[in-house]
Amino acid sequence: MVDQLAKEAANNKNIGESYTKIPKSAVLFELKEQSVQQWRNEWESPSKAPITKIFFPKIEDSLKMRLNPTPKFTAIVTGHGNIKSYFYKYNLIDNPMFPCKNGDKTVDQVLFDCTLLEQERNKLKVVVTRTEN
Repeated sequence: MVDQLAKEAANNKNIGESYTKIPKSAVLFELKEQSVQQWRNEWESPSKAPITKIFFPKIEDSLKMRLNPTPKFTAIVTGHGNIKSYFYKYNLIDNPMFPCKNGDKTVDQVLFDCTLLEQERNKLKVVVTRTEN
């Protein structure tokens, strides 16, 4: 009976549509795809977010992550905020030097180089390694 009705529907041009709505899931999927494509296009601009791109080079990878974007985290991955090199760039302080005495206080200095932060850096590595596995 199903085959017969399908055949009749296919051959009869006077039968109206039996659906008029698109499923909500299809609309949401399409909107998500469009917004990710727009984000990707803006992200690929060379002048956009150079420091953040170091941490998140691909949009797709960052979408898979479950992060808690605290103010300190945001300051680090954007290079803005309570970082001396940022304040110095806008002439808010006279000296960008970091207490480690081996360079300006930049995001890289805080995360990778400062010997004063070695203990905190090691704790962070343990936590990150544990959550990846």
